[in-house]
Amino acid sequence: MSSRIELSELPGWANENHDIAFEAWRAVCSAIRDPVAADLCFRARSVGEIMPGDGRIFLEREFQAERVGAEGVLTGYFAPVYAARRAQDSEFSTPVRPRPSDLTLAPDGRASRSSDGAPYPDRARIEALQESAPLAWMRPEEHFFLQIQGSGVLVFEDGQRIKALYAAHNGLPFVGIANPMRERGLLARDNTSGDSIRAWLAANRGPVADELMRLNPRFVFFRLAPDDGRPPAGAAGAPLPAGRAIAIDPAFHRYGDLLWLDGEAPMLAGAFPRYRRLVTALDTGGAIKGEVRADLYIGQGDVAGVEAGRIRHTLMMWRLVPRP
Repeated sequence: MSSRIELSELPGWANENHDIAFEAWRAVCSAIRDPVAADLCFRARSVGEIMPGDGRIFLEREFQAERVGAEGVLTGYFAPVYAARRAQDSEFSTPVRPRPSDLTLAPDGRASRSSDGAPYPDRARIEALQESAPLAWMRPEEHFFLQIQGSGVLVFEDGQRIKALYAAHNGLPFVGIANPMRERGLLARDNTSGDSIRAWLAANRGPVADELMRLNPRFVFFRLAPDDGRPPAGAAGAPLPAGRAIAIDPAFHRYGDLLWLDGEAPMLAGAFPRYRRLVTALDTGGAIKGEVRADLYIGQGDVAGVEAGRIRHTLMMWRLVPRP
């Protein structure tokens, strides 16, 4: 068994807003799969309204912490709000595609066209196909980022807001384009934030930007739903609390795990110097692979997008475990 420490020994624990962290956790802790921790969730929800300091008392009384792996990487994501159109024009030229009827799931978990397990087409081949019933039309670079984030809100020309929710993907691996842009000298090494990449793609809209985006073969399909104003739900089925939820690799963590993040040494210009906070594992993503790997959900809209796009920090993680 890994050696455990008291929560008070975690780096930065004293500066955490424990009550807010506690409230965020107990609002989503129904996602917990571990029976012992699920019982703690029930007890936390039975407490009712808390007084200042009660959150810290509960957490320190019921949990200890154990280190997870060595060093890893912290990134960020958000729920974008993008303009969309119901008809195609020269600016809004990319269709938002629904899940195709011929996209099935093969026994190995990869998306395939038929029962023989043939891989589904990559991004370039899908984009070459005419979409007969698009859900909406978007700017190419914003559609690309909607696919990376996995969901968002579309605002149409009449002001109507509709949620675009993840429906499926083509089963191919996610490949980021930040490294190729650095290697080609298109952006400075410390300036490959999400906002900088999106701005470059918009300024170079057309064949040049299309070629870069097609370096990522993964293609995401969507479904539309009314915008109820609530946060998006993660893979665990629970709404994502801004700043308090992470996407993880489910091969190493369980949904509902309570984790302490210590992210420092940012690689990108303009980033916050450090992220130390208590979060819940509620989501996953195609680029989130490994034990010490977390994607922090920042929130919805442009401000959240700017912050999320600048997060690439060295990460240390601890898992909170119920006391024996």
